[in-house]
Amino acid sequence: MENGLRRGFQHAYETVRVDPSKFLLQLRSAYGLPITSFQGLYSVDMRILDQVAEKVVRGGMKIAAVEGAGFGLGGVITIVPDLGILAGITLRTIQKLSLLYGFEFNTDDETAELWIAAATAAGVDISREMVEKEVINKFVPRVIQRIAVKASTEVVEKWAGRVIPLVSSVIGAGLNYYFVRAWGKRAGSHFRQRHLEMRGKILAAQNRVIDAAPVSRLPS
Repeated sequence: MENGLRRGFQHAYETVRVDPSKFLLQLRSAYGLPITSFQGLYSVDMRILDQVAEKVVRGGMKIAAVEGAGFGLGGVITIVPDLGILAGITLRTIQKLSLLYGFEFNTDDETAELWIAAATAAGVDISREMVEKEVINKFVPRVIQRIAVKASTEVVEKWAGRVIPLVSSVIGAGLNYYFVRAWGKRAGSHFRQRHLEMRGKILAAQNRVIDAAPVSRLPS
């Protein structure tokens, strides 16, 4: 289980990536957000962002359920490949949440933030000291390993029903559905909190600019 999750997340990290430009277009056309860049998300009503976040997570849940139902037909034999695909679906969902709350992953710091959120979703505590001490190419594999160790325990405890013939497809769909739901909710909460912190900094900077602007005076 642990190896299946580790390989799945590693493969997803290397090959499965949400295209920011396409997702930005989706935010504008499908969800009607009045933005031209991800920076504009910091001026969008938080209630709207939260509603879109729920839709993003639900979309990932549905895809995971369909995938789990298909692989569930194979019972316990298909658990490992199922985990690999589930890891990809989960990571793409987390990437979309990252973009939705205004965090792209073009730089090493942004990539690290993405994996901190993934670790948070898995219930793994990643210290800032660990992030600062390591380069991204060493940081990500270590985080993936810790996520796999933590998540595999959850998988073993809850996926025992996959050994039951006939009903394993239904069980697989349900387990995948709630797996993405739980991880999406926790990752979304992480990005939401970071978004609020960044929004506060942007507002404070704007206020400083306004306060520093010279005041024009009319002649008496």
